[in-house]
Amino acid sequence: MGSTEQAAEDFTGRLGVRVRDGQRPATYVLAVTGELDHDTAAPLKEALETHVTAERIVVDCSGLRFCDSTGLNVLLRSRLRMAESGGRLDLAGLRPPVDRMFEITGALTVFRVYADTAAALADAPAAEEA
Repeated sequence: MGSTEQAAEDFTGRLGVRVRDGQRPATYVLAVTGELDHDTAAPLKEALETHVTAERIVVDCSGLRFCDSTGLNVLLRSRLRMAESGGRLDLAGLRPPVDRMFEITGALTVFRVYADTAAALADAPAAEEA
């Protein structure tokens, strides 16, 4: 799989989404930076919809400073859509303010969450380990 990278930013510049090849078949890393809320969710939603048929998406949240219920719902909906086709959406690098929101809402129980993107990509699904 060749190296691919795409970037998208909303009109306010408050949210950035960079998509790159996860170096595994049908795996993508979406690095999210800034603030994810009602006004800025469109670039992430678009990137997730574009890659919803992937086997796996790892959302790198290490650059995410804020996430409200809109952002959480975008991630939850995408996780469900991917699961319906056998894919999975994982999170990596949750920072304290974002991690706390995921903890309070119970969302941490439905996502696989990794310390960072490297740890997420090192955790290969069972089919890849064989």
